[in-house]
Amino acid sequence: MVAIGLSAGAVARVRFALSGLWEVMAGIRVLRDPGRHAIHLPWVARVRPRLAEAGLLDGADALLWRLVPPAPGYLPDFLTPPPAGLDPDLAEELATLRATPPAAVRADLDLLPGPRPAAVSALYADPAAGLARLAGEVEAYWRLAVAPDWPRIRAVLDADVFHRARRMATDGAAGLLNDLHERVRWEGDALLVGQRHCTAPDVPAGGGLVLVPSVFVWPSVLSIAAGDVSQLAYPARGVGTLWETPVRAPDALGAVLGRGRARLLAALDAPRSTTELSRRTGLSPAGVSQHLTALRAAGLVVTRRQGRSQLSSRTAVADALVGASG
Repeated sequence: MVAIGLSAGAVARVRFALSGLWEVMAGIRVLRDPGRHAIHLPWVARVRPRLAEAGLLDGADALLWRLVPPAPGYLPDFLTPPPAGLDPDLAEELATLRATPPAAVRADLDLLPGPRPAAVSALYADPAAGLARLAGEVEAYWRLAVAPDWPRIRAVLDADVFHRARRMATDGAAGLLNDLHERVRWEGDALLVGQRHCTAPDVPAGGGLVLVPSVFVWPSVLSIAAGDVSQLAYPARGVGTLWETPVRAPDALGAVLGRGRARLLAALDAPRSTTELSRRTGLSPAGVSQHLTALRAAGLVVTRRQGRSQLSSRTAVADALVGASG
């Protein structure tokens, strides 16, 4: 059990952030032990051949692969610097990674067990050159393994933040923090994380805590204390539906509303963007927008802005319709 100090004052500095780097590092762990992350097996089957062909998996010179151990091994803190804002920008995150002070890189590498592979030894000897090389590998990995699926991943992450924000507005900080994961709970002035391989200290007085929803960290959580800001990466809600095929609407509902609008309501089991709804239903983005306009006018859907996205969700009336016809 790890205790991260989180007084009432520090709770005011809790914020959410999405992070491409977190998804990259957690995705490497999925590839290292796919059986532990069965939900992602369809993704693993698609991306592993691409990454192997690019030399990013288990090669002697694959620095990224050598730095990210299978769970529950230690993940060097410098690999996931605290994101600056809610919206992910991989280029900005990589700029921060490349600017990591050499002393911080070496201090984290000293915590890795066993002898250092040649690629890691080269990073230790020349952190600036090694970080530039690492950033290049991250970019290549992102292009091959994450970017093709980023719209659907982003939709799940946005929907999670939307849900958590509503939960905090309804139930306060305790309701939010105690609902993140079964291994996480807030007691007194500490956030307790059931994780053996973490030495996160108390959150400094001016730091706060960054909550990072992730699809690839499932089914566990990861906590990191880097600099003055601690981070907690937790599984986003709805990750179980990430690789599903398009939804099928109940026939009875389709007979009343039409198949397109019925499929949209069935797909809105969580807040989703127009792009994600198009992917899930097979409708064109223009068709989705047209149907959403009609459903909003009928009081069956509400749409709110979340970051750069517009997320639509079912109303209570729509929930009742879908439940009764399912």
